[in-house]
Amino acid sequence: MDKKLNHIKNVLHGFFLAIGTTIAEPNTILPLIISHFGGGSVLIGLYSALLKGGAVIVQLYAAFHAQSYPHMQKYLRRVFLVRFLAWFFIGISIVTLGNNHPNLTLFCIGLGLFLFSFSAGFGAIYFRETVAKIFTHKFRGKSMATRQFFAAFASIISGAAAGYILQTQEAPYSYGILFIVSTFLMGIGYTAFGLIDEPIKEKISKKEKSFKEFLKNSYKLLKADKVLQNQIFTFFFAYSYLFALPFIILDAKQSITLDGNAIGTLITVQMIGAMISNLIWGRFSARGLNKLIVHIILSIFIVAIILALIGGHLYIYMAIFFLIGAAADGSRIASGNLLVIISPEDKRPIYTALKTNIVSLGIFFPIVGGAILSLTSFSFLYIFTITLLIVSLVASFYLVDK
Repeated sequence: MDKKLNHIKNVLHGFFLAIGTTIAEPNTILPLIISHFGGGSVLIGLYSALLKGGAVIVQLYAAFHAQSYPHMQKYLRRVFLVRFLAWFFIGISIVTLGNNHPNLTLFCIGLGLFLFSFSAGFGAIYFRETVAKIFTHKFRGKSMATRQFFAAFASIISGAAAGYILQTQEAPYSYGILFIVSTFLMGIGYTAFGLIDEPIKEKISKKEKSFKEFLKNSYKLLKADKVLQNQIFTFFFAYSYLFALPFIILDAKQSITLDGNAIGTLITVQMIGAMISNLIWGRFSARGLNKLIVHIILSIFIVAIILALIGGHLYIYMAIFFLIGAAADGSRIASGNLLVIISPEDKRPIYTALKTNIVSLGIFFPIVGGAILSLTSFSFLYIFTITLLIVSLVASFYLVDK
């Protein structure tokens, strides 16, 4: 475990994946793309959820099989191939269809995001199990923090490049260029992680005779483990910031000028927040302070949404996205480490699937947020979001961090 070369491959994967996915950043660029083709707030929420959410039920099905796999790499490489092709499909669709067929373009974007996200439902299980196998608890936090540090740095580069292309090239052609170029950069990261030196897993579970039986056993496991229940509850409501986040950029558009430079700036400061914060999260995680990380990131989310209530100036929105970038990366590190800490080795894929399957429902909060916004106002949406984040903060004090 803790091989330096595996650590480097993990970081490279995060670096190039960040370059690719920042092109469709769900808080800034993606809403503008959907709006360009005539999509409303509900569709923006849906597509933002598709990009991040994965196929929730698929993760349980993946865990049903993965619990008996001594190796994960073969299956993970298949996931990488599907995601590569889905991202490329979005770019080609925008370039070839564009303004001439806006509804068909929106459909193709949605289809590509669904395939990209659906395959991630399998990939999430295989990836987390691989990382759990190749790193010890304390080094895992360090490796993931380093990965996220360089991913944030890559996103700064990508955000600046995206801002330049959006400023100099006419939409929607510029959007298509972003997706096509980023596909091949993303492919470098997929190749790197696909070459991870993965050890054989000694403790594996015997696969049940049917998926139905697996679901029954998983439910029994969840019902019996109060520690897992609270962890799921906390991180599910930690996603409450997503009720409001995709729409902050639309709120900002009403009060400030959002040209390509401004968009690039917001993406850049978000990634700077992520990059700087990972220096802190890595140190905390290496010292076993994952629970403290959760307290801090939830407080940061609350402050960010309070700032959104104030709004009105580019500098305020820069502060918001800086804080969001810092908190989101801390959440990923703490969530992953806390889960591995409480999971028995032979049941780890099931624990991962149970938590991810339920918590990932929070990824679809933007859909509800879009509906709330269409019926009320930005202010109501922000207050609603803050209230649920406070619920998560209270629950976080009961987390177990061994």
